[in-house]
Formats: sequence, C-alpha cells, structure tokens
Amino acid sequence: MGTDIGIDLGTASILVYIKGEGIVLQEPSVVAIDNTTNTILAVGSEARSMIGRTPGNIVAIRPLREGVISDYEITEKMLKYFISKAVGRHMFRKPRIAVCVPSSVTEVERKAVEDATRQAGARQVFIIEEPIAAAIGAGIDIARACGSMVVDIGGGTTDVAVISLGGTVVSTSLKVAGDNFDEAIVRYMRKKHNLLIGERTAEDLKIHIGSAYPSSTPVTMDVRGRNLITGLPKVLSVSSDEMLEALGESITNIIEAVHMVLERTPPELSSDISDRGIVMTGGGSLLAGLDKLIKEKTGINAVIAEEAISCVAVGTGKYIEFVSGGKLDMREMGRK
Repeated sequence: MGTDIGIDLGTASILVYIKGEGIVLQEPSVVAIDNTTNTILAVGSEARSMIGRTPGNIVAIRPLREGVISDYEITEKMLKYFISKAVGRHMFRKPRIAVCVPSSVTEVERKAVEDATRQAGARQVFIIEEPIAAAIGAGIDIARACGSMVVDIGGGTTDVAVISLGGTVVSTSLKVAGDNFDEAIVRYMRKKHNLLIGERTAEDLKIHIGSAYPSSTPVTMDVRGRNLITGLPKVLSVSSDEMLEALGESITNIIEAVHMVLERTPPELSSDISDRGIVMTGGGSLLAGLDKLIKEKTGINAVIAEEAISCVAVGTGKYIEFVSGGKLDMREMGRK
C-alpha cells in the first residue's frame, strides 16, 4: 500500500505531513552545494547553519523564491531527500503527494512544481493552492456554502482569499511575507544604526521583538553585527518600537491586500466573514500584534489558527483524503 503525503513547499521551510502520522518533518528550504564539484553537501537545518559562514567554493542557496521554484534541479534533489527522510527508503510503492503553491502562480510555475515532485518519486501529484490548504488545515469546512476568509503569511508570499463551496471566490497573492520582514529589518539597521546584520540575526529580531502594533511595554534585544563606519564588530540594544518602524511598509502592504479582497467580496459572503472572522495562518501571522492591527483596520475579528505554521502542510495532506473520498472535484478546486 502506498503512502499519502502532503508537502508545504515553502520558501523558508518545508513541512511534510503523512496521513495517520501528522507532521513528520520540518526543515529549512536550504541546500549547501560545493561549486567545484557541483555536489550537494547538506540539506535543511545543517545547510541553513552554513548561511553566511561558508568558504568561497561552498554556497548555501534557497532553491525556492517567493513561493515558486527558482532552481529546478536543486529543488528536485531537495524534495527527493526530504521524501526519503520522511517516509524511509523502503517504500513498497511510490507515494501519492499533494503539494501547495501560491494562488497567483502561472501554469508554467505550477507545472514546474508538479514535474519536480514527480521526478522526486511521486506516483501521483496533486497541486493545491495555499489558501485552500491553509483553510483545511485550520479546521474550516470549505465545502459549505459559507464564506471564510484566510490570510496565509508564509516566507515568500502572503495569500489572502475568500473561500466558499470548496473554491476560491476572491483572492490575491503578494510577494510580501516573512523574508521581506527580514530584509526590511536588515535595511533599517543599516540605515538607522550603520550596522550590518545577517539574515539569521534579522530573523531572530523579528521572532523575539518584532511587532506590528504599538506596545505599552516595549521590549529590547541585544544584536551583534558589523559597524559599517569602523568595520569592527558591535553590539547594540534594539527595541520593539524600532521593529515596528522597520516593518511598517511591509505590514501596510498586507493590510491593503486584505482591504482589497474584502472590497471585492460579494455581500452575502462579506456578512459571513463579519460573523466568522478572519483566520490567519503561516509563520508570518505570529508577528506580535498583527491580528490586533487587522481587526483595528477592518473592524473584523482576526484569529490566529492553532498550529499556524503547520496549517498549510496539514491541509495539503488532508487534501488527498478529499480526493479519495470524492467529496469534491479536486481538479476544479483552486481554479475557480
């Protein structure tokens, strides 16, 4: 008997869900390659630890950018590695695999994901759009004739969608998400403090003191980087108020996307959303105060889903159960 697998093919990390077992693997979408021999040295967490610390002949790359494949060959090898690690090498039959993609991907990008997954060892491939997967993973019954709004903030993209009767009614996808938050923090530290910090340091700042809403009790964190004037290492104390300023533009873009989708939503579904609230998923939704800001700007209650980071992976895995049960025409789902 084959295994059913759901893969959240994220820009920042890959999560693998196996039917009956849940999330079995969560690793960064990073691959370390030796340029001289063109061989893969490390994948996942081990490769991520090499970012910014490798000699000239070794490069740590992320083969997925803004939710789509930027390096097909490396993505295929990375997928093969993760599938083998999650399922084990002794598979009696190739697995059926569902993979999620942002709602705005082109047919070419969709085909690239499908081909890479098939080449990585899938017997059958299902492609699902991220908002649909996020809604299923968050426990929303998407088959009902009732409007549900999902804001999925991942590493490379933010998907905002209104879902009803198993399909997307209104949606938008923007390339502003967790990675952009990190880049905004790096730019802010360079501009405001003449301090050059790395990608991982920026991510630590975002996770520990990042904020989208003013706090009555700001918190601080010591950050280490290189002083751009002296060229020497420097330690600086940074407050959450500064992170609020650094992330301001990116947060505004997400709020505007939510507004735009609400404006285009049919009145009956708007009424449903007003009653049921907005469900937030993805790692970016955990940014402190973002749910409060969305509620303030829209007047609609925003709720962060339980296990927000794994919602898309769980939903992608459960998608195959919908296929097996024939509950919905999955070829049509996500194309509406």
